[in-house]
Amino acid sequence: MSVDTTEIILVNESDEAVGSGEKLWVHQQGLLHRAFSVLIFNDNNELLVHQRVLGKYHSGGLWTNTCCGHPNVDEDIKAAAERRLGEEMGFTCNLDFLYKFHYKTTFENQLTENEIDYVFTGVYNDTFEVNPDEVLDYKWVTVTDIVEEVANNQQDYTFWFKKILKSEAFQEFVAAKPILS
Repeated sequence: MSVDTTEIILVNESDEAVGSGEKLWVHQQGLLHRAFSVLIFNDNNELLVHQRVLGKYHSGGLWTNTCCGHPNVDEDIKAAAERRLGEEMGFTCNLDFLYKFHYKTTFENQLTENEIDYVFTGVYNDTFEVNPDEVLDYKWVTVTDIVEEVANNQQDYTFWFKKILKSEAFQEFVAAKPILS
């Protein structure tokens, strides 16, 4: 596991910034902080998901949404999501805000995600080269197929991705685009 000393934004339950802390320390303390998750679709109505590298500080080897991360101090959340998409997946595209939600979970290694998670969507159709330090594998999959895969193999997917797929906001997004369902 590599140590990331990046400072991330601490927030209160109203999502107001109240300070900052070093990323690993924040997760060790279980402090509420701001984060984002990105869902990228292609013109074949498939969602891009990836498998996290084994050496991640938590959830290594699990499948998840296209990318996720934390904004740096004084960084706009959408700009951070666009930055991280480039760093992890090797491309950028226009992102649209879908919704935000709060979740908290503690992992086997005693790190805790306690996040206000902003979910963004986008469309991308070109080729790309993922960052092998972040991504073990990736695939394009229909929403129907990923929902079924997650239901049958919950242990293989990240906590937050499962929450997103079950959310009313995501289900309404998919329903509004009938070709995705």
